[in-house]
Amino acid sequence: MYLGIDIGTSVIKAALFDAQGHQQAEASERMSLLQAPLGWSELDGEATWETTVRVIRSLLQQAAIAPASIRGIGVTGVMVGVWALDETDRLLRPPILWNDARAQALVDAMVSRRPDLISSVFSHSGSVMQLGCTLPVIAWLAENEPDVLAKARHILTAKDFVRYRLTGAIATDESEAAMAPGSAVTRDFHPDQAALLGIGDHVHLLAPVARGETLAGAVSASAASQTGLVAGTPVAIGTGDTSACVLGAGAHRPGQAVSVLGTTCLNGVLFDRAVYKPRDLGLLFIVPGKRWMKSMVNVAGTTVLDWCLETLCPDIAAGHSPYETLGALAEQSPAGANGVSFTPYLSASGVIAPRIEPKARAGFHGLAPHHRRADMVRAVYEGLAYAIRDCFEAVGGARTSIRLVGGGARSPFWSQMIADVTGVPVEVPAGTQFGAKGAALCAAVAIGDYASLDEACEATFTLKARFEPSSATKPAYDAGFARFKAGSKAALGILRAVAD
Repeated sequence: MYLGIDIGTSVIKAALFDAQGHQQAEASERMSLLQAPLGWSELDGEATWETTVRVIRSLLQQAAIAPASIRGIGVTGVMVGVWALDETDRLLRPPILWNDARAQALVDAMVSRRPDLISSVFSHSGSVMQLGCTLPVIAWLAENEPDVLAKARHILTAKDFVRYRLTGAIATDESEAAMAPGSAVTRDFHPDQAALLGIGDHVHLLAPVARGETLAGAVSASAASQTGLVAGTPVAIGTGDTSACVLGAGAHRPGQAVSVLGTTCLNGVLFDRAVYKPRDLGLLFIVPGKRWMKSMVNVAGTTVLDWCLETLCPDIAAGHSPYETLGALAEQSPAGANGVSFTPYLSASGVIAPRIEPKARAGFHGLAPHHRRADMVRAVYEGLAYAIRDCFEAVGGARTSIRLVGGGARSPFWSQMIADVTGVPVEVPAGTQFGAKGAALCAAVAIGDYASLDEACEATFTLKARFEPSSATKPAYDAGFARFKAGSKAALGILRAVAD
């Protein structure tokens, strides 16, 4: 049995998997972000550890297994940000998360002095630098809270902090280092990146980098007494949440495509090398096992359904099985939503792929008096499907199939729509906790139960459902995609005109 732990932005999850990769039990607990100024995103770090302890204990109780039967543990979680520890390993301030935007003014000032800054960062990392990445947050701390950095001895990220509490080992993995930003080629931090952001004096605070499928250490006696785990249980380095989801979906071959349709909508293709095209666009994730995934992210994923329920369908939101009922309502409208299209840029940060426009916003297009609520709801579903197609076209397309995971994969209606819109089959793996599974597979390889992650992914993948694209809906969806592209272009054109 293998244990995977997934530290989310608002939910801590854990799951147990057998040697065949079948999910045996899961447990989770929600957490709340701290109250903070607009644009800030912080957690209570100690509460994060305490919640993780409760989730592990709950899982062990539900599974009714002997903790000694757990052969290895892997940890994943939200990437980048800053968890600063002092010389006594105490958190110096509330951890700053990936979606924090406090560094905006600082980065803007840097770009004004050096217009090629973002492109220079991309030339090493292969990713567009986000404001919540580790290095820009350190730069913000250096300017605004220098006492924190003066007292700091280690800077970690979410999963690294939890793994440290489990084992006492300070480390990070290649996915975190490259996204810090660092180097996608060396899969490590890069001194030039820190120098570009003016924080070269603080690189010693960054943790040593190791491969995700290697061992970090073992559960300490202290952690064992808190969690109920057995002291000495091996713990793997693990990897970031996106890479863990890819592995958990059984994706490891170059050319495989993956969509993570969760809070955000991430779409990527696996490569056996670092890929830097298209330039200055998208994210390049390091995946354990010598893989890279070139990705485009629509910032709003399943949150568009939550908005649709609350705003357009409060009656359905208050009822039984709201998501299933919402899907049934959408099915009352035909493919193409009777000409209504929806641009799903429903995020305060606008859109970052396959174009960058922080001020972009969502909107309906083509509404006429004869349209009904079902048309608008279907247009919301279709808008995300068109965004997925748009993102994949930017990275060269999904050639064979798309592995679909996340909350959106639970909807057969939406899964079939994505297959129809993209024109390639959609495969939904069995299970629910794919991030935790990916972390668990890192542990299985680290202790030698599998020779490689390629072998582990092949041996533990189970297909739940496969959706073949329908030729009957192709004309309607191709026309809908053309309307989607026109609506997106018009919206961005209006923004530019207003700015001018």
